[in-house]
Amino acid sequence: MALLDHFKELKNRLLKSLVALAVTTVVGWFLYPPVIASLSAPLEQIAQEMHRNASMNFSSIASPFEFQLRIAIQIGLVISSPVWIYQIWAFVTPGLTRKERKFTLGFMAAAIPLFLVGVYVAWSVIPNIVRALLHFTPDNASNLISADDYLTFATHTMLFLGLAFLVPVILVGVNLMGVVSGKTILKAWRITVFAVFVLAAIAAPGADAISMFMLALPLLALFFLAIGICLFNDKRREGKQAEETDASADVATPTEDLGKL
Repeated sequence: MALLDHFKELKNRLLKSLVALAVTTVVGWFLYPPVIASLSAPLEQIAQEMHRNASMNFSSIASPFEFQLRIAIQIGLVISSPVWIYQIWAFVTPGLTRKERKFTLGFMAAAIPLFLVGVYVAWSVIPNIVRALLHFTPDNASNLISADDYLTFATHTMLFLGLAFLVPVILVGVNLMGVVSGKTILKAWRITVFAVFVLAAIAAPGADAISMFMLALPLLALFFLAIGICLFNDKRREGKQAEETDASADVATPTEDLGKL
């Protein structure tokens, strides 16, 4: 395919993605009321529980409009994700080998559901994180929280936990590419367990140990499952290399070289 054809193809894929985003952003605009109600409800509930003044505030006249537009675009990005992910795949796939296509499809099939699970978990634990942070407010002070800052905080939290659930898939991916071995990943298991339990203690839906374990165990199960897959892949790779070495050693000496022996 010529360079000009590549640019035309890219333009076509981008246009389809932008149209899908525009349509779903309009949908997101009308979904704003229930979304903002769900987003602000934990803040209001926690403020009542702790008998503190805590509410979202807008710093300018145009801020409410900009805030609603940001939420609408983010909703649009999520709803239209199947479209623009497919457009990226359709643009890239002609240049991939059959093995690379299989690897990429497997990665996406595992990564997308895990990322969405991480986002859902983050949405569930945001109230507990807010509650923990509001405890640092002095008794004679009020929390006048910027709506933009609160949305950024919620977005970053969901993105962080979504990516955290992707770590096992990424580990398997880099292992399949031969970048890191399963034994190397296994060496970091103590640090990983500690980090996961610290995260679970902060974000657990309840203040009890059971809630912490219920959040930590799935993450640890994914991590050790990834290690198991990496170790299995290492063993299979070593076996294949040994077979290739044996096969090359069994090759007969060429006739022209026999006289030199």
